[in-house]
Amino acid sequence: MSALEGIRVLDLGTFIAGPHCATILGEFGAEVIKIEPPKTGDSLRRLGTNTGCGDTLVWLSEARNKKCVTWISGANAAGNC
Repeated sequence: MSALEGIRVLDLGTFIAGPHCATILGEFGAEVIKIEPPKTGDSLRRLGTNTGCGDTLVWLSEARNKKCVTWISGANAAGNC
């Protein structure tokens, strides 16, 4: 059993400090759900050195232990984002 098992965290942060904190909470067992803006995704996906999968090394480090979802507002819920 992990220290934060059973705890759910919504990661709404957009740059370094917030996402890093959520990553650490995930390391301790919390379920971390990263909310990203539609179309562009989180800005950390484009910060730093690109990899073969299209994401950067910074993103791959900060996105570990997270489930990523895109926020779709009620106005866009019926359409594509």
